[in-house]
Amino acid sequence: MDEARRLIEEEEVHAIVGPSTSVNSLAVAERVAVSAGIPFVSPAAGTARLTDAADNDFFFRVTLSHRAYAPALARLAVERGYDNVGVLYRDDLWGQGLAQTFAQAWDGAIRSVPVEIGQTSLADAVRESAAGGAQVLVVLLYPAEAVIAAREALDLRLYDQFLWNGALRNLDLIEAIGADALADSYGVGASASGQPAPEWVESYVQAYGEPPVGSYAREVYDAAIALALAAQAGNSTDGTVIRDHLRSVVSGLGEPITAGPDGVARALEVLADGGQIVYQGASGPLEWDANGDLRQGYVGVWRYTADGRIEHVRRMLHES
Repeated sequence: MDEARRLIEEEEVHAIVGPSTSVNSLAVAERVAVSAGIPFVSPAAGTARLTDAADNDFFFRVTLSHRAYAPALARLAVERGYDNVGVLYRDDLWGQGLAQTFAQAWDGAIRSVPVEIGQTSLADAVRESAAGGAQVLVVLLYPAEAVIAAREALDLRLYDQFLWNGALRNLDLIEAIGADALADSYGVGASASGQPAPEWVESYVQAYGEPPVGSYAREVYDAAIALALAAQAGNSTDGTVIRDHLRSVVSGLGEPITAGPDGVARALEVLADGGQIVYQGASGPLEWDANGDLRQGYVGVWRYTADGRIEHVRRMLHES
């Protein structure tokens, strides 16, 4: 929150991509965005509480809420043949929201254990989660915490099966824990649309040498581009004007614009000439409702492979 104020007051920015976490997003939405009149677009904040945040319509997000991801994770657990799960969740707004919505969607046995932020050992929490005979550990943690939890679960021989939240679609886990240990464990998270933006992927590979494999790369890009296009559509850098044009550049009538350098260049040209566009994001459709939530989006199912890759399995369309 302090950094958001610094960017606004000292750097005099006109819009912000972020924050990425639910805790910071809720604080910024209700305490900074309203008073500053600056639009924020979060690439990753999933808490359902943002839907009703008192943000005066200055806060948007380019990811589905926990109401989409947690039930999808519960369905995946059923598909994998589990009926008794242990859950470790981060004891903050983000983790609590995921754990609550997962539990609401889960019909089997469950033992959920909160994890205090900053712990160097999670052995006691792992033991508690497994005490009811859990077949799999559902990991609703950040990467550093997930590494500790998985290592200790394996060392204690309490779990050899895991299900992961979207923040853990991360090659760093493979390096830290080992491909063999993670092989054939599944997760759910944000997914690109059914028609990926090939120009965007190609330009990413040209810049970084490989396709994006981590979480929320597409969402960060889409948040930045949507803000830029809204500013162009309103021919202004005023925060309120940008906010008021965010929906118009991603929905309604207009020339379809795909993600990628050529598409963005064309969008800016059309808008400069007074035309209308519909930006189709690298992460999927970006149509926002009255609360700044996505009207629809894709939940991706992925898995870790024995040869150290993250493999996309399938995607599911979610509509609110």
